[in-house]
Amino acid sequence: MADNSMILAALENDDELLLLLNTEEREKSVLHKVNIDALNDEQFRSMFRFQREDMTRLSCALRLPTKVVCENRTVCSGMQGLCILIRRLAYPSRLEDLSHVFGRSKAELSYICNTVLNLIDSEHGHLLENLNQSWLAHNQLDEMVDSVRRCDAPLSNCWGFIDGTVRPICRPQENQRLVFNGHKRIHGLKFQSIVTPNGMIAHLFGPIEGRRHDAGMLRESGIETQMQRYMTTQNNEVYSVYGDPAYPISPYIIPPFRGGVITAHQMRFNKKMSAVRVSVEWTFGKVLSLFAFLDYKKNQKLYLQPVGKYYRVAAILTNCHTILYLSVLIGLTRF
Repeated sequence: MADNSMILAALENDDELLLLLNTEEREKSVLHKVNIDALNDEQFRSMFRFQREDMTRLSCALRLPTKVVCENRTVCSGMQGLCILIRRLAYPSRLEDLSHVFGRSKAELSYICNTVLNLIDSEHGHLLENLNQSWLAHNQLDEMVDSVRRCDAPLSNCWGFIDGTVRPICRPQENQRLVFNGHKRIHGLKFQSIVTPNGMIAHLFGPIEGRRHDAGMLRESGIETQMQRYMTTQNNEVYSVYGDPAYPISPYIIPPFRGGVITAHQMRFNKKMSAVRVSVEWTFGKVLSLFAFLDYKKNQKLYLQPVGKYYRVAAILTNCHTILYLSVLIGLTRF
């Protein structure tokens, strides 16, 4: 076997010498880090969806550690990890493209994204699952009800709107029928959200298989059990949410009137409630507007990426964005 020094000498002036270099070292040698501090405010917000001065507040609110250590011992600051994750979700760009923004290899960026994603979901995921929150106290619910009522909505106890959404994914090699949604004609995962009049996602259930019906998703979520516990006053009055015709009627979930023949009064009820129920669709749109990576199905690979967790964390970050910038849905009064 020839000596390594003899091989290198033979290839000293040959391009094939590059093949003997470590791939990771080659990547690092050509990375050109963008100077994030040199970005103006508009550029920064375009890249990271939040204003520069609010990123520190966001990192503290999410309780990210000062130093994030990944499985492979890659280390970054909590702030940089948050910026990497948000930039990853903000636009369907490749990890190779992000390498030239943050000056890190693709492998490092992948580990950092997944680590920060797991930290946020494990620490704050319960906020999307539990209605027992201070901002959903009865006095706050009364203000939400008043906000809906001021929009000429006929339902007098409505504090939010419930709906399901299908997020398209890349067609998996296995179990394709489980995730195929016949109505949308796509492979996807389903989520169920309850959205309040000010655009906050109060509850998120999912992901579940794309073929499941909204009524089955409602039953599996157990949200009605929570509503019975937290959405009933001492006088046995209830706060309800409004949904589409897919949902069964109950004291806590009110769908529109259904049937081939309905009265003029029922038609007016449906029309006025539909005008305010569309706010849940606007919130779905806001999640995708802020984090367009979620809408690029070719990169939503079920068995290779935490697709469901991407959407859950994006919902948490969307709520943070709504709180910071007071996003108010069209037609509804801020409270």
